[in-house]
Amino acid sequence: MTTLPRGFHHYVANIGIKDDTDDFVVIAAERPVPCAAMFTRSLFAGPSVTISREHVANGMARAVVVISKNSNVATGEQGRKDAFEVAESVGTRIGAEATDVVITSTGVIGRLYPMDRVRAGIAGLPTTLAETDAAAAATAMMTTDTVAKVAEATIDGGDARIVGMAKGVGMIEPDMATHISLVFTDAELSSQDLDAVFRRVVDRTFNCVSIDTDTSTSDTSVVLASGDAGPVDLAAFETALETVCLDLTKQIARDGEGANSLIEVRVDGAADAGQARRVAKAVVNSPLVKTAVHGGDPNWGRVAMAIGKCSDDVDIDQERVVIRFGTTEVYPRLLDDADLAALSTFMSSDHVLIDVSLATGTAEATVYGCDLSDEYVRFNADYTT
Repeated sequence: MTTLPRGFHHYVANIGIKDDTDDFVVIAAERPVPCAAMFTRSLFAGPSVTISREHVANGMARAVVVISKNSNVATGEQGRKDAFEVAESVGTRIGAEATDVVITSTGVIGRLYPMDRVRAGIAGLPTTLAETDAAAAATAMMTTDTVAKVAEATIDGGDARIVGMAKGVGMIEPDMATHISLVFTDAELSSQDLDAVFRRVVDRTFNCVSIDTDTSTSDTSVVLASGDAGPVDLAAFETALETVCLDLTKQIARDGEGANSLIEVRVDGAADAGQARRVAKAVVNSPLVKTAVHGGDPNWGRVAMAIGKCSDDVDIDQERVVIRFGTTEVYPRLLDDADLAALSTFMSSDHVLIDVSLATGTAEATVYGCDLSDEYVRFNADYTT
């Protein structure tokens, strides 16, 4: 069992938003602790995002709340009042200020919280939290996820730990953050150091996953540090944090709605990191590339097409680009029937690597996504009905 780091406990319950599974999570420290967070830049951001932005502005927080299967987005002033009431009521139960509570919410857009049920659920919240099973909290966060997503690492040089959990399988194209992810550590860090490291790591991990090019209205990524394990080397902390966040990134990509394959796109030889990421995203986001992977079709022409869409990158010369499926060069090398048969098997695997060399510089980037299946279409066609 993966337990939360020292200094954190949780409460998980069903408060009647989901029919028969847990839908309410509170994870709290014993006091306000250093915190960093990143949020969606969607113009339709919900009140959970706008309120939490205000609450973490001072770099401190005590608790994080997750309400699952109701995003409370596009619900007007009443939705904002309800979200603040949740933060205030949870704070009152655990002896914290409302401004020390980060609230996250995920689910259907355009529906107010059923506040009679929410109030009754919060009334059952213990004043002292006791549970530490990270998987239980991760499971309660799930909406269309098929598995709970948890990752952990120990920071080199001591016994300080980092534990993360995430939810998200659809409506994922990061824009400042992605999905909902909660990360906790017992390392001792200042708010300033935590924020700087977290932003760098999120940019290299959560901001490198895309399921369907759609940016959620509720994206939130937050980290809290209790300090109970004492000071740590900052570089070692960053390495361990990236290990946890990259693990969660891959779990999210692999669990895309209806997905059978994790698609990893590596771009090297780029003019700069921005170009590398643009090209990689163009490939991983292409519906034609996704469907080719789903069908086990080694159609490298679709990758070439996706690269070609980056028309503002005029320094990319098709005569110098190299495309590989795994370690096998597919362009500009000419393939025979035996090559195509072998690649069809590779393209049908549960982890498909597409490698692109641009020959415009020395920068590189790696992004993660998944195939596109008929199950994804069916699921999202019937999401609210």
